[in-house]
Amino acid sequence: MGLRDEILEQPDVLQHLLDSQLAAIQKTAAAICARNVEFVLLAARGTSDHAGTYAQYLWGANNQLAVALAAPSLFSLYGSSPRLKNALVVGISQSGQSPDVVSVIAEAQRQGALTLTLTNDIQSPLALAATHTLNLSAGPEKAVAATKTYTTELLMLAALSAAMRDDAEQLAALRQVPAAARQALALEPQIEALAAQHATLTQCVVLGRGYNYSAAQEWALKLKELTYVLADPYSAADFQHGPIAIVGEGFPVFAIAPSGVVLADLLGLLHRLREDYGAQLLVLSDVEEALALGQASLRLPTGLPEWLTPLVSIIPAQLYCYHLTRAKGHNPEAPRHIRKVTLTY
Repeated sequence: MGLRDEILEQPDVLQHLLDSQLAAIQKTAAAICARNVEFVLLAARGTSDHAGTYAQYLWGANNQLAVALAAPSLFSLYGSSPRLKNALVVGISQSGQSPDVVSVIAEAQRQGALTLTLTNDIQSPLALAATHTLNLSAGPEKAVAATKTYTTELLMLAALSAAMRDDAEQLAALRQVPAAARQALALEPQIEALAAQHATLTQCVVLGRGYNYSAAQEWALKLKELTYVLADPYSAADFQHGPIAIVGEGFPVFAIAPSGVVLADLLGLLHRLREDYGAQLLVLSDVEEALALGQASLRLPTGLPEWLTPLVSIIPAQLYCYHLTRAKGHNPEAPRHIRKVTLTY
């Protein structure tokens, strides 16, 4: 099984997670609520760090939790960890192997914090270090570039959020995700043709905001690790505080702009980028006005609440990176310099 197979497998994997893990998620959510934690610290690297960004927005907006991303080097190298006794400390890792992430959970456990791991290997060092472990249940992921473990991380975090609220409507909304993911996969012929047109791409920026800032981060990472395109992700707000100066005539800007509270801000920015600065836009959206602003556009499925859109918006981006890799003559199964399990200390 290769990278494309694992991308295409995601609707079934997401459905399996909902069918097999929801009871465990609700039990863990009850344990979190019983502790009345004051803040959340998330420890992750790489793709899983972008799942952490999603949780930062989602748990902040949906659960009123102050959420921060850990600096694992404080724990593993500097030996100077923050005080964590009243925190929920969460480790997110598909492999559960990286020693620096494990060190965060181990120190939190030592301090008496509530600890939780989300991983695809429940016998991994990270899983064994935590009080609570949730199984991504994505099945073996062989491709170097993580895809299905990323979307299962997002779904797990979304389900935990809904369960912590004990919100029946939100829990029901999770059931829409597998079908929406399947709809997104149907864009593949259009995506393959678009990637062929972009075979000479060497640099771009990727914009998102709010919940979909995580999707912008992950799309940019996949572009770098698979296609070797220098892709920089930005919050659409942060982009206007300096980085926008890099945009000139024909500069490629990719934007994730689904329906939601941040859409109006993104529309205004996309208008400026195209009409005033001559940017070349690729827009992912379910909104006609946004799609019309792109010289190229990909139509996202409709009907999902904004907080669930990152689970689906990333899927066309994954397919784009796969096909752009092939269009450039690279091997998507063997990106240079990296391996499936990366150990950092």
